[in-house]
This record gives sequence, structure tokens and C-alpha cells, in this order.
Amino acid sequence: MKNEGEEKISLGVLVSGRGTNLQAILDGCEKGEIPAEVKVVISNRPGVKALERADAKGVPAKVVEPKDFGKWPQCKGPYEKKLVEILKSYGVDLVVLAGYDRLVGETLLDAFPMKVINIHPALLPAFPGLNAQKQALEYGVKVSGATVFFVDLSVDGGPIILQDSCKVMEDDTVATLSDRILEIEHRILPEAITLIADNRLTVEGRRVRILTQDREK
Repeated sequence: MKNEGEEKISLGVLVSGRGTNLQAILDGCEKGEIPAEVKVVISNRPGVKALERADAKGVPAKVVEPKDFGKWPQCKGPYEKKLVEILKSYGVDLVVLAGYDRLVGETLLDAFPMKVINIHPALLPAFPGLNAQKQALEYGVKVSGATVFFVDLSVDGGPIILQDSCKVMEDDTVATLSDRILEIEHRILPEAITLIADNRLTVEGRRVRILTQDREK
């Protein structure tokens, strides 16, 4: 972790819904547990709870709707160009997808190479894509969990940073399993941001190694 008074990394968080992971990040930054600062929150949907969470912490909250740029997916490039423009204007170092429901494209990834991370409610590479908790229950797995990973052009297929697991109970529903996985998400996403802020990750092909020593001052 960075020392008091040392410059923190700047975060831009992309959201689409409730923003519970955003709240975990905002709280962790405020308490000094995450050596970072959320500079801007951008939603592709107006009126979502995540925007209220940003406002409550005094963080600039923006809405950029894809429909304003044309038909999807043809508008993906111009839409992401606007996202990049906003993120760059706030000096963002790391882009965090926290419940963001759009697949990221080349425009954003080229602007922030290996600087975009996401959280997924499954133990990747199992159950990528939508409704991961439902997929896990229908498959009959005994263990599920969450994964933080570097985003690439695949669907939830980038290099894995952190994972943690929970047991799947015999009486679990999608809702109950989702709630337990969400608790894991709120813990490992801030942890991953801290590892990046402290320069404690190296990426070798698909493998992300976590360095045990503190980053060099």
C-alpha cells in the first residue's frame, strides 16, 4: 500500500446498475484501504442506483448512452471513443468494470492496454457470459465463486488476477447463491485494485503473478 501523502492511482468506473461493487470501491478508497481515488463514474444507462452512489461521495457521474451514437454494434467505436475522451480528461490510470453490461471493444482497450479489469460471478473459465449463477446451478457444481480479470476482446476470457470460492448449498437458488458470491466480489475487486496500485502484478502470457514484496518506491 502507498504511504500517506503518496500519489494514488486514478480510477474510472463503468457501471450499468445497482453499483454495489462501486460502493465497495468508494468505501475502500475513503477508508484508505485501497490506494486509489475514483475520479469519474460512467453509466451506459440513466437513472441507475450506481450514479446515486457516486453523487453521494461527490464523484463526477456521467451518462453516455450507446443509442446516442447510432445502432449497436455499429456505434460501438464512436461510443467508446466518447468514453475514452471522458476517462482521459479525468486522468484515469485504471478502468474498472463494475456491473457494466456491455462487451468492451478495441477502442477502449487500445486506449488503456492491460488497464481494464472486470469482475465476474463465477470461477472462470467456467460459466462466462450472462446468468453465470444460473448456469452454475443448472450444471450442478458444488463450488462457485467470483473472478477478477484483465479484459480482452474475448467474453470473460482475459488473464485471471484473483479468484475466491464458496460452497453451493443443496437448497441454493439463483438469488441466494448470487448474494454469497456478491460478498466475495466486494472483497476481491478492491484487493485486485490494490495489487495493481502497488505494482504487485506481472503478466506472463495468460498467467498473472502476484509479487509478495512491496513495490519499489
